[in-house]
Amino acid sequence: MKRTLIGATAIVAVGTMALSGCGGSSSTSSGKSGGTTTLKLVAADYGTGPANTSSKYWASVADAFHKANPTITVNVQVVTWANFDTTVQTMVQNKQYPDITEGDYFSNYAQQGLLYPASKVLSNPGNLLPAFKAQGSYKGVQYGMPFTTSSRTLFYNKKLFKKAGIMSAPKTWADIQTDASKIKALGDTGFGLPLGSEEGQAEALLWMLGNGGGYQNSSGKYTINSPQNIQTFQFLKKLVAAGDTEPNPANKMRTDQWQQFAQGKVGMINGSPALVPIIESAKVLKDSDWTSVPIAGKNGPLTKTLGVSDNVAAFKTDGTKAAAIKKFLDFTYQDTYQLKFDKEYDLLPATTSAAKALASDPIFGPFLTALPHSIQYPSDTAWAQVKTNIQQNIGTAVTGDPKTVLDSIQAKASAN
Repeated sequence: MKRTLIGATAIVAVGTMALSGCGGSSSTSSGKSGGTTTLKLVAADYGTGPANTSSKYWASVADAFHKANPTITVNVQVVTWANFDTTVQTMVQNKQYPDITEGDYFSNYAQQGLLYPASKVLSNPGNLLPAFKAQGSYKGVQYGMPFTTSSRTLFYNKKLFKKAGIMSAPKTWADIQTDASKIKALGDTGFGLPLGSEEGQAEALLWMLGNGGGYQNSSGKYTINSPQNIQTFQFLKKLVAAGDTEPNPANKMRTDQWQQFAQGKVGMINGSPALVPIIESAKVLKDSDWTSVPIAGKNGPLTKTLGVSDNVAAFKTDGTKAAAIKKFLDFTYQDTYQLKFDKEYDLLPATTSAAKALASDPIFGPFLTALPHSIQYPSDTAWAQVKTNIQQNIGTAVTGDPKTVLDSIQAKASAN
């Protein structure tokens, strides 16, 4: 999730690998040959480098699967988050369809009749977390199946707070402004505000929610330039102008800002479970030096927060592989592999059974508690282009005129 959700941006792209118990095939073709069905999976990379690239996770899953199902071979292509959408879109445009994708899901493909419904390729879709069903649905039918999830909270540096004389966690925007100013006086960044292209759409939505706004109303109409959202960015512009954030948030990426927080140089930042391993690997902040709380809203802590899921989608390709896909997805959605993925990449499960197994975890329990009450991104067919436009331009709303910027983004969203 460069989403969202969730995962860290990968450093390198990994080419297509034939993953099977034999481990020696270099074929990347799909179809049936000699009684063997070949599936192609294109997955996003959640790793932070070669040591934990997602190719290793999928290799272990596919090897175990092939031992149990020797007539099905799974070829996996792991792609960096930065290139995932483009890679899949290019495959679809060239009609070189993958059989399964894991990463971003767009309802465009369901609209075009390219995807299997979840009910055709997963034995128990009812075990998927219900909070994310609508996000993966098109015309009431679920096509996108959440594979990993995340929710957001406010992280703050307790050590800097104590040094600045701040006695409690911020609950309102006024608290954020006051506390950020005090931390700035120490020579550090008061509030990390990453509105760059990596995940500006997530940061923007968290602030919109704090003022009763969002990207759409209850009818699914885009409301990006609503009075509430304009007021939100007017507040953020004041925060930036006062020097309470880093300079020019439009150029700041989430991963970079999280690393700055981990180095003890940022007082507050909105984050997901993926921030935890970054803090741990930096070895600057002890567990007692930081904590996370509900995100501060204009008048009080949010009761709902952003919830993100990265989804699996199954393409029909030649129409003969539904049974093989179902066997593979049933295998990968077992609690064993759900929890293995989440522990490796510090994310949250996408199934009810795995979430229950992780509910007592002291770090991830609070994030899981927030998931049922989370707000998701829009799921309509326009969202792919709207999201890109937000990522590229939303940061300019805190340095230019907020209304002009939001009006422009709204106009393009309404035109789709």
